[in-house]
Amino acid sequence: MNLIIVESPTKARTLSRFLGGDYHITASMGHVRDLPESKIGIDVEKNFTPDYVISKGKEEKVKELKDLAEKAKTIILATDPDREGEAISWHIAAIIGKKDYQRITFHEITETAIKEALKNPAKINMALVDAQQARRILDRLVGYKLSPILWRKVRRGLSAGRVQSVAVRLIAEREKEIKAFIPVEYWELEAKLGAEGAEFVAKLIKTEIKTKDEADNLVQNLNGADFKVREVTTKEVRRSPSPPFTTSTLQQAASNLFGWTAKRTMQIAQNLYEEGLITYHRTDSTNLATEAITQVREYIKSQFTEKYVPATPNLYRTKSKVAQEAHEAIRPTGFGEISLERDQKRLYELISKRFMASQMADAIYEQTSVDITAGDYIFRANGLNILFDGWQKLFEREPGETLPRLSKDEVLKLLQLLPSQHFTQPPPRYTEASLIKALEEYGIGRPSTYAPIISTIQERQYVEKEDKKLMPTALGIAVNEFLMDNFANILDYQFTANMENGLDDIANGEKEWVPVIRDFYTPFEAQLKTVGDTAQRVKVETEISDEICTKCGSPMLVRIGRFGKFLACSKFPDCKTTKSLIKRIEVKCPKCQTGDVIIKKTKSKKTFYGCSNYPNCDFASWTKPKDGLLTTDSGLQKK
Repeated sequence: MNLIIVESPTKARTLSRFLGGDYHITASMGHVRDLPESKIGIDVEKNFTPDYVISKGKEEKVKELKDLAEKAKTIILATDPDREGEAISWHIAAIIGKKDYQRITFHEITETAIKEALKNPAKINMALVDAQQARRILDRLVGYKLSPILWRKVRRGLSAGRVQSVAVRLIAEREKEIKAFIPVEYWELEAKLGAEGAEFVAKLIKTEIKTKDEADNLVQNLNGADFKVREVTTKEVRRSPSPPFTTSTLQQAASNLFGWTAKRTMQIAQNLYEEGLITYHRTDSTNLATEAITQVREYIKSQFTEKYVPATPNLYRTKSKVAQEAHEAIRPTGFGEISLERDQKRLYELISKRFMASQMADAIYEQTSVDITAGDYIFRANGLNILFDGWQKLFEREPGETLPRLSKDEVLKLLQLLPSQHFTQPPPRYTEASLIKALEEYGIGRPSTYAPIISTIQERQYVEKEDKKLMPTALGIAVNEFLMDNFANILDYQFTANMENGLDDIANGEKEWVPVIRDFYTPFEAQLKTVGDTAQRVKVETEISDEICTKCGSPMLVRIGRFGKFLACSKFPDCKTTKSLIKRIEVKCPKCQTGDVIIKKTKSKKTFYGCSNYPNCDFASWTKPKDGLLTTDSGLQKK
């Protein structure tokens, strides 16, 4: 018997479709060994030697793997092609205790890829294992050494993460910017103009309007002015397609288009990969296999004619230094109709269209800019007329703003002047999509870490999400302030990025993992002692609610416990009254028209909107309802 070990049952079933009865394929169900939960599990004095134990609940699985390995003629480890997958294979090999194993990797689960991998087996790549170990040990050291200080200086039960704390810093600093922002009034002025029966709008440029009085005076002055074309500029512009998806760009697109969390996107992508429908989904490479490019070019030609196929393939530059060792972008493994569940289909089609578009011809536009004089002022109108849709044929695009044909010195008819008041806006709060983009731009985290980072900072209640925006909690602000006051070097963006680069160097075989850990830990250990002895305790700001204690009549405070926010009497411990915190939005229930719309959570902690009159009114919606209107997304059963 030839034994193949993968991580998941789905992946095992997919491989079974391509391989005959000579192979027995089983799943390890993820990691089988890890650091212990009850202690640090790292011998700092002995070169940071980890003390691995069988993961909780995996005892039966380990016994099964050992029994199968004893009977196997050949043992083949076929876990995912990245650091985490390499580490899983290494742990399995260590548990099995046999040295005569084979390691195979593939970036797509197709018959061709699997059989090619089986022809070219290798050994476990210890550089990748060391990089994964180094990250795990670094994070364990920070968590176990820093958390007790947070207990003493902020609040018991808190924990800190090396990269998660940097993500909280980004969100907290953005919130600080927003609160400090002072809006400034300004005005814009547009002119609706007519030419040969056509109407268009031009905007005033090179003139600053600060107040309504200035805007009114300008309107009065321009009402009698002659509007004349000063210059018409026309040029051809090309818009190139975006590269195929990487992990971060896929997570951003799914968040923006579908409102999905990074975690949900990765769960669905994982399933598509294990079903053999897409290539490996944890990657920051934009490279594409030559065979895949040839295949998609032929498909584009057959579907849209030859003019949609560029003369030479479109190639994209990968930003990442090592591209997480998965040397292709995310793409479908083939074309054709596939029966999928709703969300799987949405993500699969998104990946397919992005991949196909990446290898299509540029879209070509005629761009027109018209400058118009009115006395001493200049207005400008811009138009865009599509000449060839190219890759945009795959997408429903809004038509560009077209202008009538205008000539120099042509006199235009003023139809209306349209002044409008505006205020400068603070920077927006992060969404999951924009946070992932920021982490990637700073070089913080890697494809496999973005989703866990965002999930963890919310689970620890340092960050909460409202209307898809990430905001720091009072607890998150307090923890961030303490860490910035005392461990600013650890939370420094460049320092964290450099640490990621060090892990990449380990993965590339350019550095040993122990010196990298030691260079971090030696000054960190000294810093821990100093901060533990000298740092001042930080107080978590308390939010006073509008609720009054039903027992003593005192104001109730918003507290943060293990399961989220709740209300507690301000007279605690003399009065121990607590109650659930109900967040209301200023909208009446669109179904019963009497209850308030409140923010609720499902058992899996997903946020939705419900009626305060429940169970008498069963209104529920994933999206925030508008006054008196039922949304098309109402009804949780539809999701």
